Amino acid sequence: MSEPAVNDAAVPGGLPVTERRLHPVTPLRRAWAPVAVLTGWAVHDPDQAQRHLTRLTTTTLVTGLALVIPLAALYGFLSWWFTHFAVTDTELRIRTGLFFRRTAHIRLERIQAVDVTRPLLARVAGVAKLKLDVVGTDKKDELAFLGEEEARALRAELLARAAGFAPETAHEVGEAPARELVRVPGRLIAVSLLLTGATWVSLVAAAVVPPLLWLATHSLWTVLASVLPLLGSAVANSAGRFAAEYDWVVGESPDGLRIDRGLLDRTHETVPPGRVQTVRIVEPLLWRWRGWVRVELDVAGSSNTLLLPVAPREVAESVIARVLPGVTVPQASGLLRPPRRARWCAPVWWRGHGITVTDAVFAARHGLLRRRLALVPHAKVQSVRLRQGPWQRVWGLAGVHVDNGAGRTVTARLRDAREADRLLRAQAERSRTGRRSARPDRWMT
Repeated sequence: MSEPAVNDAAVPGGLPVTERRLHPVTPLRRAWAPVAVLTGWAVHDPDQAQRHLTRLTTTTLVTGLALVIPLAALYGFLSWWFTHFAVTDTELRIRTGLFFRRTAHIRLERIQAVDVTRPLLARVAGVAKLKLDVVGTDKKDELAFLGEEEARALRAELLARAAGFAPETAHEVGEAPARELVRVPGRLIAVSLLLTGATWVSLVAAAVVPPLLWLATHSLWTVLASVLPLLGSAVANSAGRFAAEYDWVVGESPDGLRIDRGLLDRTHETVPPGRVQTVRIVEPLLWRWRGWVRVELDVAGSSNTLLLPVAPREVAESVIARVLPGVTVPQASGLLRPPRRARWCAPVWWRGHGITVTDAVFAARHGLLRRRLALVPHAKVQSVRLRQGPWQRVWGLAGVHVDNGAGRTVTARLRDAREADRLLRAQAERSRTGRRSARPDRWMT
């Protein structure tokens, strides 16, 4: 559990607010900051770091460690001591900073998601990290670390307060119950990674490039400088993805769709209701004969971008129906392809493009080997643009760009110019009328 109240700060209304500290294990995490600085310097300039290390005697090394370790421990303790947080009637207040003080005032009604993450060592220590997605900010604020029970209780309170519950009743609401919709088996994730081109490209590059560089340069530092990023990419695209996506569970609750995932580091995320701007269905080439797809998201005010790492298409469509009620995923046969003259602008690849517009969404597909079908609800369209390059004008083609509230764009490429103009005007009207019947963005409504 975190430390008890350290003081009572007054809010504008005059009511006392209890400030709390993070869990006492937090200084151990923050003590690594000075060590990380030294490590970063050594990686940035390995030649100079090697020269300094060769000059060190045993006495100098022991003396340096005797100074660095206590200083790192003191830094961790002081940074923890000067960090407090409090929940007022209107905001979550986080005060941090040892040398430079920073106070974050997070309005409760602007909180869109509260995620609980438990890295491996944090799970051993029985603590968790709370991350907050807030409208209008790109970087997540976080509270690291809290006791697991306290983290869940604080998350439930913040979501209840964001939904409009009174402060005196928010504690009683508790975490909303969830019903499991989909659980992705680890075997399915492993097979899907083996059938993904990026995995094999990164593994082959990590195996082939370093020997070729050694034959060409005979420089150990050149080989190390290339092999480390390649190995990092290979691990991230294989074992890293498997560990991050292992035991992927999607559940439904009154506060949105919940995602639990992770082999070593467990993460508990929430897809906020009404904030999904775009849903993308990704079909890698080798997945198609198995009927598998990947579902990605654009969520306003949230960094959650993945709904399902891999799933049969019918299962994925049933989950998409929970995110976008009333939306039916269009089939490939229902998409309108570009005119045949589009092959002069995109030889071969023009066949991978297609669009359709339903009463609920604007849908555009692109890609021939790795297909991506994007679904944008009309109510989430922020702007519509028509673009036509000089070569496209020669062939009477144009592209229609649809911008959503998450700052992303979906494009209907290689359309007939007159069709694109009609599509532009019709989509602008659909967006205006769609916003009138849009779902609310608040929690639990």
